[in-house]
Amino acid sequence: MLNYLWAFMILAGILWGAFHGNLSAVTDGALNSAKEAVMLSITMLGIMSFWTGIMEIGQKSGLIERLSKKMGPVLHYLFPRIPKNHKSLTYIATNIIANILGLGWAATPAGLKAMESLKELEDDRRKEESQGRITGKRKAVAEGTANNEMCNFLIINTSSLQLIPVTMIAYRSQYGSVNPTAIVGPALLATLVSTVVGVAACKLLDR
Repeated sequence: MLNYLWAFMILAGILWGAFHGNLSAVTDGALNSAKEAVMLSITMLGIMSFWTGIMEIGQKSGLIERLSKKMGPVLHYLFPRIPKNHKSLTYIATNIIANILGLGWAATPAGLKAMESLKELEDDRRKEESQGRITGKRKAVAEGTANNEMCNFLIINTSSLQLIPVTMIAYRSQYGSVNPTAIVGPALLATLVSTVVGVAACKLLDR
């Protein structure tokens, strides 16, 4: 769908420029934008490599694991149906920590692994249910349907409380902002509100 949307917008821009005799401006704009895109990609690559490396060091040193254990009560409140020592909790904690630090690139792999782990957990529930060992509120969802934990994790991941919006700071710095870090306060407030609303919605709909 996005491919069709972008193709339509590009085609519409070219036709509009040709209709108004500004096709040369369209060409210049495309070339300049391509140059800016390359420069921005190089800048973001350096920042991404640095922070992803920091996350990798945190994982190797055991810091992420210790932080995950510290987050145990919070994770149990958010995901009460996940067993205490299930591996998905580690992936979820890593994802949340990366998002709090504004490291969306580092958060994505952990998020994908968390979803895979939650699917495995649901498959186990479905197997137990077929054997008559699981009933009532803990009943498994239908095959191919996202369960409550998956939906809750997706909402929390999307609302994404951020203490340091690294990506936005990098964008502002790239385009000549006098004070790139001025976004920190508003971003913290906005993501705090979105996270609180997201968690409240999860708890309300989970009932």
